[in-house]
Amino acid sequence: MSIKKVTQHPSQNEGLIFERSQIGRVGYRLPKLDVDETPMDELIPAELRRTDDLDGVPEVSEVDVIRHFTRISTWNYSIDLGMYPLGSCTMKYNSRLNEKVARIAGFTNLHPLAPEEESQGALELIYELQNDLAEITGLPGVSLQPAAGAQGEMTGVMLIRAFLDRRDGEASKERRVMLIPDSAHGTNPASAALAGFTVKTIRSTAEGLTDMEHLKQLCDEGGVAGLMLTNPNTVGIFETNIKEICDTIHAAGGLVYMDGANMNALVGVARPGDMGVDVIHLNLHKTFSTPHGGGGPGCGPCCCSAELTEFLPVPRVAKDGESFRLDYDAPNSIGRVKAFYGNFGMMIRALSYIYTHGAEGLREATETAVLNARYVAEQLKDTFHKPYDSDCMHEAIFSHKNQSRTGVHTLDIAKRLIDYGFHPMTIYFPLVVEGAMLIEPTESVGRQDLDAFVEAMKDIDREAHENAQLVIDAPHSTRIGRLDEAAAARKPVLRWKPDMETLSTTA
Repeated sequence: MSIKKVTQHPSQNEGLIFERSQIGRVGYRLPKLDVDETPMDELIPAELRRTDDLDGVPEVSEVDVIRHFTRISTWNYSIDLGMYPLGSCTMKYNSRLNEKVARIAGFTNLHPLAPEEESQGALELIYELQNDLAEITGLPGVSLQPAAGAQGEMTGVMLIRAFLDRRDGEASKERRVMLIPDSAHGTNPASAALAGFTVKTIRSTAEGLTDMEHLKQLCDEGGVAGLMLTNPNTVGIFETNIKEICDTIHAAGGLVYMDGANMNALVGVARPGDMGVDVIHLNLHKTFSTPHGGGGPGCGPCCCSAELTEFLPVPRVAKDGESFRLDYDAPNSIGRVKAFYGNFGMMIRALSYIYTHGAEGLREATETAVLNARYVAEQLKDTFHKPYDSDCMHEAIFSHKNQSRTGVHTLDIAKRLIDYGFHPMTIYFPLVVEGAMLIEPTESVGRQDLDAFVEAMKDIDREAHENAQLVIDAPHSTRIGRLDEAAAARKPVLRWKPDMETLSTTA
Protein backbone atom coordinates (compact mmCIF):
# COMPACT_ATOMS: atom_id res chain seq x y z
CA MET A 1 0.00 0.00 0.00
CA SER A 2 1.24 3.49 -0.80
CA ILE A 3 -0.18 6.79 0.38
CA LYS A 4 -0.63 9.70 -1.97
CA LYS A 5 1.19 12.68 -0.53
CA VAL A 6 -1.05 15.38 0.94
CA THR A 7 0.67 18.65 1.81
CA GLN A 8 -0.28 19.96 5.24
CA HIS A 9 0.99 23.33 6.33
CA PRO A 10 1.41 23.98 10.07
CA SER A 11 -1.62 25.71 11.62
CA GLN A 12 -3.53 25.51 8.33
CA ASN A 13 -4.40 22.12 6.88
CA GLU A 14 -4.02 20.19 10.11
CA GLY A 15 -5.22 16.64 9.60
CA LEU A 16 -6.68 14.34 12.21
CA ILE A 17 -4.25 12.50 14.46
CA PHE A 18 -5.20 9.33 12.54
CA GLU A 19 -4.10 10.98 9.30
CA ARG A 20 -0.72 11.80 10.81
CA SER A 21 -0.10 8.16 11.61
CA GLN A 22 3.01 6.55 10.16
CA ILE A 23 3.76 2.87 10.60
CA GLY A 24 6.44 2.28 13.19
CA ARG A 25 6.39 5.69 14.88
CA VAL A 26 6.05 5.55 18.66
CA GLY A 27 6.10 8.05 21.49
CA TYR A 28 6.63 5.60 24.35
CA ARG A 29 7.70 2.05 25.10
CA LEU A 30 6.34 -0.19 27.81
CA PRO A 31 8.69 -2.50 29.70
CA LYS A 32 8.67 -6.14 28.68
CA LEU A 33 6.19 -8.29 30.53
CA ASP A 34 7.71 -10.26 33.38
CA VAL A 35 4.73 -12.64 33.46
CA ASP A 36 3.36 -15.09 30.95
CA GLU A 37 1.17 -13.45 28.32
CA THR A 38 -2.45 -14.58 28.60
CA PRO A 39 -4.33 -15.04 25.30
CA MET A 40 -6.92 -12.33 24.66
CA ASP A 41 -9.77 -14.81 24.50
CA GLU A 42 -9.00 -15.84 28.08
CA LEU A 43 -8.82 -12.28 29.39
CA ILE A 44 -11.89 -10.74 27.76
CA PRO A 45 -15.09 -12.65 26.95
CA ALA A 46 -15.97 -12.69 23.26
CA GLU A 47 -19.16 -10.68 23.79
CA LEU A 48 -17.13 -7.81 25.25
CA ARG A 49 -14.49 -7.67 22.50
CA ARG A 50 -14.72 -5.18 19.64
CA THR A 51 -15.76 -6.58 16.30
CA ASP A 52 -15.88 -3.31 14.35
CA ASP A 53 -13.44 -1.93 11.80
CA LEU A 54 -11.38 0.22 14.17
CA ASP A 55 -7.88 -0.73 13.12
CA GLY A 56 -5.65 0.18 16.01
CA VAL A 57 -4.62 3.61 17.22
CA PRO A 58 -2.50 6.23 15.44
CA GLU A 59 1.21 5.53 15.30
CA VAL A 60 2.80 8.87 16.13
CA SER A 61 5.80 10.18 18.03
CA GLU A 62 5.70 12.42 21.07
CA VAL A 63 6.55 15.50 19.03
CA ASP A 64 3.78 14.62 16.55
CA VAL A 65 1.26 14.57 19.38
CA ILE A 66 2.50 17.75 21.06
CA ARG A 67 2.57 19.80 17.87
CA HIS A 68 -0.72 18.44 16.58
CA PHE A 69 -2.72 19.29 19.69
CA THR A 70 -0.91 22.58 20.26
CA ARG A 71 -1.82 23.69 16.74
CA ILE A 72 -5.42 22.63 17.23
CA SER A 73 -5.56 24.50 20.54
CA THR A 74 -4.78 27.75 18.74
CA TRP A 75 -8.08 27.46 16.85
CA ASN A 76 -10.09 27.55 20.08
CA TYR A 77 -11.46 30.70 21.63
CA SER A 78 -11.00 30.91 25.39
CA ILE A 79 -11.67 33.28 28.25
CA ASP A 80 -7.91 33.77 28.47
CA LEU A 81 -7.94 35.18 24.93
CA GLY A 82 -10.87 37.58 25.12
CA MET A 83 -14.34 38.35 26.41
CA TYR A 84 -17.32 36.03 26.19
CA PRO A 85 -20.30 38.40 25.93
CA LEU A 86 -22.80 35.58 26.52
CA GLY A 87 -25.97 36.99 28.08
CA SER A 88 -27.53 34.98 30.94
CA CYS A 89 -24.43 32.80 31.02
CA THR A 90 -21.88 34.94 32.89
CA MET A 91 -18.67 33.66 31.35
CA LYS A 92 -16.19 35.48 33.57
CA TYR A 93 -12.45 35.13 34.01
CA ASN A 94 -11.38 32.28 36.29
CA SER A 95 -8.74 33.61 38.66
CA ARG A 96 -5.51 31.59 38.62
CA LEU A 97 -5.35 31.74 42.40
CA ASN A 98 -8.57 29.73 42.51
CA GLU A 99 -6.99 27.09 40.30
CA LYS A 100 -3.88 26.94 42.48
CA VAL A 101 -5.90 26.47 45.65
CA ALA A 102 -8.01 23.76 44.00
CA ARG A 103 -4.82 21.80 43.38
CA ILE A 104 -3.76 21.56 47.01
CA ALA A 105 -2.79 17.91 47.38
CA GLY A 106 -4.93 17.32 50.46
CA PHE A 107 -8.01 18.20 48.42
CA THR A 108 -7.15 16.69 45.04
CA ASN A 109 -6.06 13.36 46.53
CA LEU A 110 -9.02 12.97 48.86
CA HIS A 111 -11.05 9.88 48.03
CA PRO A 112 -14.86 10.31 47.93
CA LEU A 113 -15.26 7.37 50.32
CA ALA A 114 -12.70 8.59 52.86
CA PRO A 115 -14.10 8.49 56.42
CA GLU A 116 -15.27 11.70 58.06
CA GLU A 117 -12.33 11.84 60.47
CA GLU A 118 -9.96 11.93 57.49
CA SER A 119 -12.03 14.50 55.59
CA GLN A 120 -12.30 17.26 58.17
CA GLY A 121 -10.69 19.89 55.95
CA ALA A 122 -13.05 19.21 53.07
CA LEU A 123 -16.09 19.12 55.32
CA GLU A 124 -15.03 22.40 56.95
CA LEU A 125 -14.64 24.00 53.52
CA ILE A 126 -18.13 22.89 52.51
CA TYR A 127 -19.52 24.15 55.81
CA GLU A 128 -17.87 27.57 55.48
CA LEU A 129 -19.00 27.92 51.86
CA GLN A 130 -22.57 27.07 52.92
CA ASN A 131 -22.43 29.84 55.53
CA ASP A 132 -21.07 32.37 53.03
CA LEU A 133 -23.74 31.54 50.45
CA ALA A 134 -26.42 31.78 53.13
CA GLU A 135 -25.18 35.27 53.99
CA ILE A 136 -24.96 36.30 50.31
CA THR A 137 -28.49 35.13 49.50
CA GLY A 138 -30.20 35.86 52.82
CA LEU A 139 -31.45 32.26 52.91
CA PRO A 140 -30.17 30.14 55.83
CA GLY A 141 -30.67 26.64 54.41
CA VAL A 142 -27.99 25.54 51.93
CA SER A 143 -27.15 22.32 50.11
CA LEU A 144 -24.03 22.07 47.97
CA GLN A 145 -24.97 18.62 46.75
CA PRO A 146 -26.46 19.55 43.32
CA ALA A 147 -23.84 19.17 40.61
CA ALA A 148 -25.08 21.84 38.21
CA GLY A 149 -27.45 24.77 37.92
CA ALA A 150 -30.27 22.75 36.40
CA GLN A 151 -29.97 20.14 39.15
CA GLY A 152 -29.96 22.87 41.78
CA GLU A 153 -33.06 24.28 40.15
CA MET A 154 -34.71 20.87 40.17
CA THR A 155 -33.77 20.49 43.84
CA GLY A 156 -35.41 23.83 44.65
CA VAL A 157 -38.66 22.84 42.95
CA MET A 158 -38.63 19.51 44.79
CA LEU A 159 -38.26 21.40 48.08
CA ILE A 160 -41.37 23.40 47.22
CA ARG A 161 -43.35 20.26 46.47
CA ALA A 162 -42.18 18.53 49.65
CA PHE A 163 -43.12 21.57 51.74
CA LEU A 164 -46.56 21.86 50.16
CA ASP A 165 -47.24 18.14 50.53
CA ARG A 166 -46.40 18.31 54.23
CA ARG A 167 -48.29 21.56 54.84
CA ASP A 168 -51.43 20.78 52.86
CA GLY A 169 -51.49 17.01 53.05
CA GLU A 170 -53.97 15.44 50.64
CA ALA A 171 -55.11 18.92 49.54
CA SER A 172 -51.68 19.58 48.05
CA LYS A 173 -52.65 17.44 45.06
CA GLU A 174 -54.90 20.29 44.01
CA ARG A 175 -51.97 22.73 44.17
CA ARG A 176 -49.90 21.70 41.18
CA VAL A 177 -49.56 24.85 39.02
CA MET A 178 -46.17 26.50 38.62
CA LEU A 179 -46.18 30.02 37.18
CA ILE A 180 -43.25 30.90 34.90
CA PRO A 181 -42.61 34.16 32.98
CA ASP A 182 -42.51 33.99 29.19
CA SER A 183 -38.86 35.12 29.19
CA ALA A 184 -37.67 32.31 31.50
CA HIS A 185 -34.81 29.91 30.92
CA GLY A 186 -35.92 26.72 29.22
CA THR A 187 -34.86 24.61 32.18
CA ASN A 188 -37.52 26.25 34.38
CA PRO A 189 -40.58 24.59 32.81
CA ALA A 190 -38.62 21.36 32.42
CA SER A 191 -37.79 21.24 36.14
CA ALA A 192 -41.39 22.08 37.05
CA ALA A 193 -42.71 19.28 34.84
CA LEU A 194 -40.23 16.75 36.25
CA ALA A 195 -41.38 17.63 39.77
CA GLY A 196 -45.00 16.93 38.82
CA PHE A 197 -46.24 20.46 38.20
CA THR A 198 -48.11 21.88 35.26
CA VAL A 199 -46.91 25.21 33.89
CA LYS A 200 -48.79 28.41 33.21
CA THR A 201 -46.97 31.24 31.48
CA ILE A 202 -46.98 34.81 32.76
CA ARG A 203 -46.84 37.55 30.16
CA SER A 204 -44.22 40.29 30.16
CA THR A 205 -45.10 43.95 29.87
CA ALA A 206 -43.85 46.27 27.15
CA GLU A 207 -41.22 47.38 29.68
CA GLY A 208 -39.86 43.85 29.97
CA LEU A 209 -41.22 43.22 33.47
CA THR A 210 -43.62 40.65 34.90
CA ASP A 211 -47.22 41.61 34.10
CA MET A 212 -48.69 42.02 37.59
CA GLU A 213 -52.29 41.98 36.42
CA HIS A 214 -51.76 38.73 34.56
CA LEU A 215 -49.95 37.27 37.55
CA LYS A 216 -52.86 38.11 39.86
CA GLN A 217 -55.32 36.70 37.33
CA LEU A 218 -53.46 33.38 37.25
CA CYS A 219 -53.32 33.31 41.05
CA ASP A 220 -57.07 33.86 41.21
CA GLU A 221 -57.58 30.76 39.07
CA GLY A 222 -56.28 28.71 42.01
CA GLY A 223 -53.99 25.73 42.38
CA VAL A 224 -50.81 27.83 42.43
CA ALA A 225 -47.87 25.99 43.96
CA GLY A 226 -45.31 28.63 43.20
CA LEU A 227 -43.53 30.98 40.86
CA MET A 228 -40.19 30.44 39.12
CA LEU A 229 -38.67 33.85 38.53
CA THR A 230 -35.29 35.07 37.35
CA ASN A 231 -34.28 38.43 38.83
CA PRO A 232 -32.80 40.40 37.19
CA ASN A 233 -34.94 38.82 34.53
CA THR A 234 -33.80 37.33 31.27
CA VAL A 235 -33.89 40.63 29.41
CA GLY A 236 -31.48 42.04 31.98
CA ILE A 237 -33.95 44.22 33.90
CA PHE A 238 -34.48 44.15 37.67
CA GLU A 239 -38.04 43.26 38.65
CA THR A 240 -38.86 46.40 40.61
CA ASN A 241 -42.13 44.84 41.82
CA ILE A 242 -40.34 41.87 43.38
CA LYS A 243 -41.77 42.43 46.87
CA GLU A 244 -45.31 42.69 45.48
CA ILE A 245 -44.70 39.63 43.31
CA CYS A 246 -43.61 37.57 46.31
CA ASP A 247 -46.48 38.84 48.45
CA THR A 248 -48.97 37.95 45.70
CA ILE A 249 -47.69 34.37 45.41
CA HIS A 250 -47.58 33.92 49.18
CA ALA A 251 -51.14 35.22 49.51
CA ALA A 252 -52.18 32.58 46.96
CA GLY A 253 -50.56 29.89 49.12
CA GLY A 254 -47.55 29.32 46.90
CA LEU A 255 -43.78 29.73 47.24
CA VAL A 256 -41.30 31.74 45.21
CA TYR A 257 -38.35 30.06 43.54
CA MET A 258 -35.72 32.38 42.07
CA ASP A 259 -33.41 31.26 39.29
CA GLY A 260 -29.96 32.44 40.39
CA ALA A 261 -28.42 32.51 36.92
CA ASN A 262 -28.21 36.31 37.08
CA MET A 263 -26.83 36.67 40.61
CA ASN A 264 -23.76 38.36 39.13
CA ALA A 265 -25.90 41.50 39.23
CA LEU A 266 -26.84 41.16 42.91
CA VAL A 267 -24.00 39.67 44.99
CA GLY A 268 -23.04 42.03 47.79
CA VAL A 269 -25.76 44.51 46.83
CA ALA A 270 -29.14 42.81 47.32
CA ARG A 271 -30.24 39.50 48.84
CA PRO A 272 -33.11 37.42 47.40
CA GLY A 273 -34.15 36.30 50.87
CA ASP A 274 -34.79 39.92 51.84
CA MET A 275 -37.06 40.29 48.81
CA GLY A 276 -39.35 37.47 49.94
CA VAL A 277 -37.84 34.66 47.87
CA ASP A 278 -38.20 31.19 49.44
CA VAL A 279 -35.65 29.19 47.47
CA ILE A 280 -32.91 29.88 44.96
CA HIS A 281 -30.20 27.97 43.17
CA LEU A 282 -26.80 29.48 42.43
CA ASN A 283 -24.35 28.71 39.64
CA LEU A 284 -20.86 28.59 41.11
CA HIS A 285 -19.64 28.21 37.52
CA LYS A 286 -21.23 31.56 36.65
CA THR A 287 -21.27 33.90 39.60
CA PHE A 288 -18.26 32.61 41.52
CA SER A 289 -15.77 32.17 38.67
CA THR A 290 -15.37 28.41 38.60
CA PRO A 291 -14.88 26.70 35.20
CA HIS A 292 -17.90 26.63 32.94
CA GLY A 293 -18.76 24.77 29.78
CA GLY A 294 -18.55 21.44 28.02
CA GLY A 295 -21.37 19.99 30.10
CA GLY A 296 -19.44 20.65 33.29
CA PRO A 297 -17.87 20.85 35.68
CA GLY A 298 -20.48 22.85 37.49
CA CYS A 299 -21.97 23.27 40.90
CA GLY A 300 -25.51 24.42 41.62
CA PRO A 301 -26.07 25.00 45.35
CA CYS A 302 -29.66 25.28 46.51
CA CYS A 303 -30.46 27.86 49.22
CA CYS A 304 -33.80 28.09 51.02
CA SER A 305 -35.69 29.74 53.84
CA ALA A 306 -35.64 28.31 57.36
CA GLU A 307 -39.03 26.62 56.93
CA LEU A 308 -37.77 24.65 53.94
CA THR A 309 -34.47 23.56 55.52
CA GLU A 310 -35.81 20.24 56.83
CA PHE A 311 -36.45 19.12 53.23
CA LEU A 312 -32.91 19.74 51.94
CA PRO A 313 -31.00 16.76 50.47
CA VAL A 314 -29.07 14.45 52.77
CA PRO A 315 -26.47 14.18 54.00
CA ARG A 316 -25.97 17.72 55.27
CA VAL A 317 -22.65 18.96 56.59
CA ALA A 318 -22.99 19.81 60.28
CA LYS A 319 -20.59 21.11 62.90
CA ASP A 320 -20.25 19.51 66.33
CA GLY A 321 -17.92 21.53 68.51
CA GLU A 322 -14.71 21.77 66.53
CA SER A 323 -15.38 18.80 64.21
CA PHE A 324 -17.57 18.32 61.16
CA ARG A 325 -19.76 15.43 60.10
CA LEU A 326 -22.29 14.29 57.51
CA ASP A 327 -25.77 14.42 59.03
CA TYR A 328 -28.30 11.93 57.68
CA ASP A 329 -30.92 12.56 60.37
CA ALA A 330 -33.52 14.38 58.28
CA PRO A 331 -36.73 12.33 58.01
CA ASN A 332 -38.46 14.91 55.79
CA SER A 333 -35.55 15.28 53.36
CA ILE A 334 -36.18 14.88 49.65
CA GLY A 335 -33.23 12.46 49.73
CA ARG A 336 -30.05 12.50 47.73
CA VAL A 337 -29.84 14.32 44.43
CA LYS A 338 -26.28 13.14 43.74
CA ALA A 339 -24.17 10.20 44.85
CA PHE A 340 -21.45 12.43 46.30
CA TYR A 341 -21.24 16.08 47.23
CA GLY A 342 -21.52 18.16 44.08
CA ASN A 343 -18.24 18.78 42.30
CA PHE A 344 -15.92 19.48 45.20
CA GLY A 345 -13.24 21.19 43.11
CA MET A 346 -15.78 23.85 42.18
CA MET A 347 -16.47 24.52 45.85
CA ILE A 348 -12.79 25.07 46.55
CA ARG A 349 -12.57 27.59 43.73
CA ALA A 350 -15.74 29.38 44.78
CA LEU A 351 -14.64 29.78 48.40
CA SER A 352 -11.26 31.02 47.20
CA TYR A 353 -13.06 33.59 45.03
CA ILE A 354 -15.21 34.74 47.97
CA TYR A 355 -12.26 34.97 50.37
CA THR A 356 -10.10 36.78 47.82
CA HIS A 357 -12.72 39.47 47.24
CA GLY A 358 -14.26 39.81 50.65
CA ALA A 359 -17.54 41.65 51.13
CA GLU A 360 -16.29 44.90 49.58
CA GLY A 361 -14.70 43.13 46.62
CA LEU A 362 -17.80 41.11 45.83
CA ARG A 363 -19.88 44.26 45.83
CA GLU A 364 -17.36 46.01 43.61
CA ALA A 365 -17.41 43.10 41.15
CA THR A 366 -21.20 43.30 40.96
CA GLU A 367 -21.21 47.06 40.49
CA THR A 368 -18.55 46.80 37.79
CA ALA A 369 -20.52 44.11 35.94
CA VAL A 370 -23.59 46.34 35.91
CA LEU A 371 -21.54 49.39 34.92
CA ASN A 372 -19.94 47.50 32.01
CA ALA A 373 -23.30 46.32 30.70
CA ARG A 374 -24.80 49.78 30.93
CA TYR A 375 -21.77 51.22 29.15
CA VAL A 376 -22.29 48.79 26.25
CA ALA A 377 -26.02 49.57 26.21
CA GLU A 378 -25.39 53.30 26.10
CA GLN A 379 -22.72 53.04 23.40
CA LEU A 380 -24.82 50.86 21.08
CA LYS A 381 -28.35 52.17 21.66
CA ASP A 382 -28.21 54.49 18.62
CA THR A 383 -26.83 51.76 16.35
CA PHE A 384 -28.83 48.67 17.33
CA HIS A 385 -32.49 48.55 18.27
CA LYS A 386 -32.89 48.49 22.05
CA PRO A 387 -36.33 47.01 22.77
CA TYR A 388 -36.59 48.24 26.38
CA ASP A 389 -35.89 51.74 27.67
CA SER A 390 -35.14 50.66 31.23
CA ASP A 391 -31.57 50.73 32.46
CA CYS A 392 -30.21 47.21 32.25
CA MET A 393 -28.43 45.43 35.05
CA HIS A 394 -25.59 43.03 34.16
CA GLU A 395 -26.59 42.37 30.55
CA ALA A 396 -27.88 44.47 27.66
CA ILE A 397 -30.35 43.30 25.04
CA PHE A 398 -30.68 44.44 21.43
CA SER A 399 -32.45 43.19 18.31
CA HIS A 400 -31.55 43.06 14.62
CA LYS A 401 -34.42 45.38 13.68
CA ASN A 402 -32.19 48.15 12.29
CA GLN A 403 -30.02 45.75 10.27
CA SER A 404 -32.68 43.32 9.04
CA ARG A 405 -33.91 45.97 6.59
CA THR A 406 -30.74 45.31 4.56
CA GLY A 407 -31.10 41.52 4.80
CA VAL A 408 -28.64 41.16 7.69
CA HIS A 409 -29.97 39.26 10.68
CA THR A 410 -28.79 38.37 14.16
CA LEU A 411 -27.00 35.19 13.10
CA ASP A 412 -25.08 37.13 10.44
CA ILE A 413 -23.99 39.74 12.97
CA ALA A 414 -22.83 37.03 15.37
CA LYS A 415 -20.86 35.22 12.65
CA ARG A 416 -19.24 38.44 11.47
CA LEU A 417 -18.21 39.23 15.04
CA ILE A 418 -15.96 36.17 14.91
CA ASP A 419 -13.93 37.85 12.15
CA TYR A 420 -13.30 40.73 14.53
CA GLY A 421 -11.83 38.35 17.11
CA PHE A 422 -14.76 38.23 19.53
CA HIS A 423 -16.86 35.34 20.69
CA PRO A 424 -20.48 35.99 19.62
CA MET A 425 -23.05 37.10 22.14
CA THR A 426 -26.10 35.01 23.02
CA ILE A 427 -28.48 35.12 20.06
CA TYR A 428 -32.21 34.55 19.58
CA PHE A 429 -32.75 34.36 23.34
CA PRO A 430 -34.95 35.28 25.08
CA LEU A 431 -37.66 34.50 22.56
CA VAL A 432 -39.75 37.48 23.63
CA VAL A 433 -37.39 39.69 21.59
CA GLU A 434 -37.27 39.00 17.86
CA GLY A 435 -33.70 38.61 16.64
CA ALA A 436 -32.40 39.02 20.18
CA MET A 437 -28.75 39.75 20.95
CA LEU A 438 -28.06 39.41 24.67
CA ILE A 439 -24.71 40.86 25.73
CA GLU A 440 -23.12 40.33 29.15
CA PRO A 441 -19.57 41.69 29.44
CA THR A 442 -19.14 40.82 33.18
CA GLU A 443 -16.74 42.64 35.48
CA SER A 444 -13.76 40.84 33.92
CA VAL A 445 -13.67 43.18 30.92
CA GLY A 446 -11.77 46.46 31.01
CA ARG A 447 -12.55 49.70 29.21
CA GLN A 448 -10.22 48.97 26.28
CA ASP A 449 -11.86 45.64 25.53
CA LEU A 450 -15.32 47.14 25.89
CA ASP A 451 -14.44 49.90 23.44
CA ALA A 452 -13.00 47.37 20.99
CA PHE A 453 -16.20 45.31 21.19
CA VAL A 454 -18.40 48.38 20.70
CA GLU A 455 -16.29 49.49 17.73
CA ALA A 456 -16.58 46.02 16.16
CA MET A 457 -20.36 46.06 16.55
CA LYS A 458 -20.58 49.51 14.98
CA ASP A 459 -18.32 48.41 12.10
CA ILE A 460 -20.60 45.44 11.46
CA ASP A 461 -23.60 47.76 11.39
CA ARG A 462 -21.80 49.96 8.84
CA GLU A 463 -21.00 46.90 6.73
CA ALA A 464 -24.63 45.79 6.95
CA HIS A 465 -25.66 49.02 5.26
CA GLU A 466 -22.76 49.40 2.83
CA ASN A 467 -21.98 45.79 1.88
CA ALA A 468 -24.58 43.49 3.38
CA GLN A 469 -23.28 40.41 1.57
CA LEU A 470 -19.98 40.70 3.43
CA VAL A 471 -21.83 40.17 6.70
CA ILE A 472 -24.23 37.57 5.34
CA ASP A 473 -21.31 35.40 4.13
CA ALA A 474 -19.34 35.69 7.40
CA PRO A 475 -17.23 34.34 8.98
CA HIS A 476 -14.33 34.76 6.55
CA SER A 477 -11.36 34.17 8.85
CA THR A 478 -12.22 30.75 10.28
CA ARG A 479 -11.09 27.35 9.03
CA ILE A 480 -14.65 26.49 8.07
CA GLY A 481 -17.59 28.68 7.17
CA ARG A 482 -21.16 28.12 8.27
CA LEU A 483 -22.16 24.62 9.18
CA ASP A 484 -25.53 23.03 8.71
CA GLU A 485 -25.98 23.07 12.47
CA ALA A 486 -29.18 21.02 12.45
CA ALA A 487 -27.56 18.24 10.41
CA ALA A 488 -24.41 18.38 12.51
CA ALA A 489 -26.47 17.88 15.67
CA ARG A 490 -28.66 15.13 14.25
CA LYS A 491 -26.09 13.28 12.17
CA PRO A 492 -22.71 13.79 13.78
CA VAL A 493 -19.73 11.99 12.28
CA LEU A 494 -18.24 10.29 15.31
CA ARG A 495 -15.73 7.96 13.70
CA TRP A 496 -12.87 8.67 11.37
CA LYS A 497 -12.56 6.58 8.24
CA PRO A 498 -9.69 6.84 5.75
CA ASP A 499 -10.33 9.10 2.77
CA MET A 500 -10.11 6.59 -0.08
CA GLU A 501 -9.13 9.33 -2.52
CA THR A 502 -5.83 9.71 -0.67
CA LEU A 503 -5.14 6.00 -0.53
CA SER A 504 -4.22 3.70 -3.39
CA THR A 505 -3.26 0.08 -3.32
CA THR A 506 -0.32 -1.27 -5.34
CA ALA A 507 0.75 -4.82 -5.90
